[in-house]
Parts: sequence; structure tokens; C-alpha cells
Amino acid sequence: MTFTLHPQLAKDGLDLGDFEISKLLMIKDVAYPWFVLVPRVANIKDAHELDEQTHMQVLRESRALCAALMTAFVGTKMNVAALGNMVPQLHIHHIVRAPSDPAWPAPVWGVQPLTPLTEHQILERVQRLKRAFEGVSHCPAWA
Repeated sequence: MTFTLHPQLAKDGLDLGDFEISKLLMIKDVAYPWFVLVPRVANIKDAHELDEQTHMQVLRESRALCAALMTAFVGTKMNVAALGNMVPQLHIHHIVRAPSDPAWPAPVWGVQPLTPLTEHQILERVQRLKRAFEGVSHCPAWA
């Protein structure tokens, strides 16, 4: 079976490229530096369904992304979550949080509608993330 990105993830996220296992998306919301890893494995809803080797690689990718995000963006806390209640495809949210964000300290979901990033904001966030990944071993192949 071939991996296909769920339509809601494709709508909300900008494809930034691929790690060894996971696709890296940036959620196009001005309120938060919000990125999502989607393991490119067909028909997987939850992490425990991945084989052990794939699961460990996804964890390495998540760890590298967390470190890069906390370098690239000002934050107090890194929120990492795989909910899947609305989108059944396994995807792992990585959200840089700070007391200044609109939802702090509550979860980000349902607080306010998504406010799209401008093209300039998109480019600026992507460049900041790319700089943070320089010299990192688990780095995405940028789209």
C-alpha cells in the first residue's frame, strides 16, 4: 500500500520536505510555530502500529525537530502530541509554546480559528528552521 497524506493535513500544512521516515509539515497559523511529522507509512493510525525500527527512527526525527524548533523560535515549552481524533492518519504535532501565545497555558486546539501566515512569514519561519538544522545529523531533505 502506498502512503498518501490525509487531505486535512495537506490543507492545513505546508510540505517542507522529508526526513528518513517522516514528512515535515508546517501548519500555516500565525499564532504558533507549529510543525507536524507524518510518518510515510500507509494505513497507520497510532505509533504502536509502527515496527520497532521505524518507531525509533520517528522518535529520533521528533527529537531533532524539537531541538531545532527550540533553537529557531522563542519558547518556554515544546508541546508534542499525536491525537488523531479528527484526522485518523498518524501525525505528531510539535508546537513551540510561550506565555505570550493566545492559548497559554491551555491546549491550542479550539481556542481561535487558524490565522494564515503571509508569504513573508512563511519564508521567515522556514529560513529560521533551516538555520537551526544546520549541522544536525537527523535533518530533513527540504522540499
